[in-house]
Amino acid sequence: MWLDALESILHSIDMNVVGRTTDPQEALELVRESQPDLLICEIEMPEGGLTGIALIRACRERSNGLRVIVFGVSREPADIDAAFGAGALAYAVKTAHPEDIAATVRQTFDHTIFHATRPAAREVALNVLPAVIAAERGESVSLTRREEEILALVAEGYSNRELARMLWVTEQTVKFHLSNIYRKLGVANRTEASRWAHRNGAVGPATAVPLPVSISA
Repeated sequence: MWLDALESILHSIDMNVVGRTTDPQEALELVRESQPDLLICEIEMPEGGLTGIALIRACRERSNGLRVIVFGVSREPADIDAAFGAGALAYAVKTAHPEDIAATVRQTFDHTIFHATRPAAREVALNVLPAVIAAERGESVSLTRREEEILALVAEGYSNRELARMLWVTEQTVKFHLSNIYRKLGVANRTEASRWAHRNGAVGPATAVPLPVSISA
């Protein structure tokens, strides 16, 4: 069903699908035979076979100029970095809106949105995320009040443990909010989130000291 939905999105932006499979080894053969312009894949694969990261590397070796987009369930910075390290140009979660997926595909070819703080390999990848597109247009990023609190405190250098103590929540809750913040801002880790906060005025005199504590998570 997910493959059907993805193919429908690709057809809506005039992309021709030359092959589809749920088997990583078969995907490698399809890339070798068809020499496509774009590969869309996961990094979560069944155990005992080719991993998603290995698949990306192998496909890029077999197809000169192949562009790769990863759609995954993980929002962990380490998983996203691994995908980029293997050669992916973009990473998006499977819950992304169809319009965001279409925009991601377009950006791998058009390169119309860039971000000054990104290494070249990530410029297209993360800047097609909705929050970053909004920022480029001068629009506000939709963070919850708690996410704004945590972002401001992270930008001030507080650790997850310190945040949990200050906000009367568990570290796991802090990590959950940080994951949402990273996704919405289009960043990979707390350092980049801090840069975003300072660059976009999320940190200032009002947030230079710990914010009021709220007991609710």
